[in-house]
Amino acid sequence: MSVLERLAGAPISWGVCEVPGWGIELAPRRVLGEMRDLGLTATELGSDGYLPTDAAELKDLCSEFGITMIGGFVPLVVHQPQELDATVRAARRAAALMSSAGGTVFVTSAVSDWNWGPRTPLSLADWEFASTTLARIDEIVGEYGMTQAIHPHLRTVLETRTDFEALLDVSDVGWTLDTGHMQIGGMSPMEFIDLAFDRIRHVHLKDVVMDRAAPVFAGDQSIMEGVQAGMFCNLGCGDVPIGEVVTSLEARGYDHWYVLEQDAAITSGEPDVGAGPILDVQASIEFLRGVEASASTNEEKQNEKGST
Repeated sequence: MSVLERLAGAPISWGVCEVPGWGIELAPRRVLGEMRDLGLTATELGSDGYLPTDAAELKDLCSEFGITMIGGFVPLVVHQPQELDATVRAARRAAALMSSAGGTVFVTSAVSDWNWGPRTPLSLADWEFASTTLARIDEIVGEYGMTQAIHPHLRTVLETRTDFEALLDVSDVGWTLDTGHMQIGGMSPMEFIDLAFDRIRHVHLKDVVMDRAAPVFAGDQSIMEGVQAGMFCNLGCGDVPIGEVVTSLEARGYDHWYVLEQDAAITSGEPDVGAGPILDVQASIEFLRGVEASASTNEEKQNEKGST
């Protein structure tokens, strides 16, 4: 299957986020309808409670728009022994819901606490406990036919290059390669592909304007402020080599989902139908279409050379 056939959407690309003050939250039917109109056939779940939390309702809503639910982002506290029981319950609840609607990818976000409190660097003992917890989550989600893919993310315990390397050393958990958060954290996505391609189970495609991300990474702005300032941009317009990342992954045989996840915020009134985030998503899809076409042309040229 081509890249575009394995490209899913995410409600956050339409500005849907549970953080108070983030921006206007468009109705689920509008978002799913616009995904469908753009040719997307799959989506992640999005923020807790945005789409139905009843399994049958969720499945029916997705079916109404011809959208496959592939899984989603689940914040969990994996490094604190006293939170293990709550983490296990939350993982099981999320896996049950997502899998009931067809979800196969469980994207773990290793938050500092349940309220997304300030991150604290972990000790080796913390990382080792986190590794044990992640192995437990692997078992739980496996019972539901899902695969875990931990997500590097700003304001979590898996935020920086040091964090990435520490977890790779102690755990064999699968990863979500989030091109934006990884770049901001200090590791090029291309370097991660070389370092740990066999760990990549899922990909979030996100481009970044690094100058606008710097205040967020330094702790001088919130993620919300960074997004509203344009930290994340249309694919191909920022500092992440998205085309090179996709081409490299495909050349190495990556055959899982790509999720177009360019965090957005709607702060100036609800856009008219056909306007707003849909135009940015469309531009990013067209960029990926160009990447795929270029890769195909290059392959044809190489084949021609090989046959002469």
